[in-house]
Amino acid sequence: MITIKEIQKAHKRIIPFIHRTPVFTNKSLNQESGADLYFKCENFQKAGSFKIRGATNAVMLLSDEDLSKGIVTASSGNHGAALAMAVAFRGASVQVVMPKNTPQIKVENVIRNGAEIIWCEPNLKSREKVLKKIMDETGSILIHPYNDRNIIIGQGTAAKEFVEDVPGLDIIISPVSGGGLLSGTLVYAKEINSKLCVYGAEPEEANDAFRSLKYGAIQLNKTTNTICDGLRAQLGDLNFPIINEKVDEIITVSENEIIDAMRMVWERMKIIVEPSCSITLAAILKRKDVIKGKKIGLIMSGGNVDLSQLPWREA
Repeated sequence: MITIKEIQKAHKRIIPFIHRTPVFTNKSLNQESGADLYFKCENFQKAGSFKIRGATNAVMLLSDEDLSKGIVTASSGNHGAALAMAVAFRGASVQVVMPKNTPQIKVENVIRNGAEIIWCEPNLKSREKVLKKIMDETGSILIHPYNDRNIIIGQGTAAKEFVEDVPGLDIIISPVSGGGLLSGTLVYAKEINSKLCVYGAEPEEANDAFRSLKYGAIQLNKTTNTICDGLRAQLGDLNFPIINEKVDEIITVSENEIIDAMRMVWERMKIIVEPSCSITLAAILKRKDVIKGKKIGLIMSGGNVDLSQLPWREA
């Protein structure tokens, strides 16, 4: 069981290495939604996403002996870059197993932060096979991108900052994929205020969390054909029990709704967000009946987007 005290300790541990990201508001989007929206801008975080929180917490808890064995992970980009940065804080390096269809900006971000990339096919079976081969051959320590206790605890620090900086939130909404960010958010938010609603936002094209809640057991993704490259992972078995117990709702949104929300943020807030980040706005705009007149906190998860592949660009 993860506790609020563990998240508080993690925050003290990682605060020298991360940004306390700002919270933005936008009058136009308030009018659009009929609610007071507060955007926790993890797109301004080091390495470009919230992932640095969990990665740094996990790395700082490693013994020197484990660190000397080498670190390996699998990532579609953001966790890999964050882990490379976190490992570098301790003078080590990491190998990152990445799918061949990873956006180029995320590939470059991982390399820039000092990691070695090992390619795999864009499916779970290939990723697990390549990971196992590396671990068997090198003895490297795996730091999983979301299905890891110390990762979940670290991700919960975003919610800690959020509720401290914006008192009185009625709802917090987080993207959900593997479930690390949503799980950490749920633990902290629900222990601070049991009446605080927490929603997850998920693509219709990769809706395993929604279906897992519906059936009471982890369901595999039937497709991952979503523009949200950061939300294609399978829900973790450490995360599912937390989400199943504590989340108020998983809201699924279409690809067009995600793209429309992404463009809305770019045009009205003048900030860069990736599709996996804009999904929180897409989800709350879909549920205007629920949020009307309320104080809504949106976790904006990251801003690593390929500028040459913007979804609204003409061919």
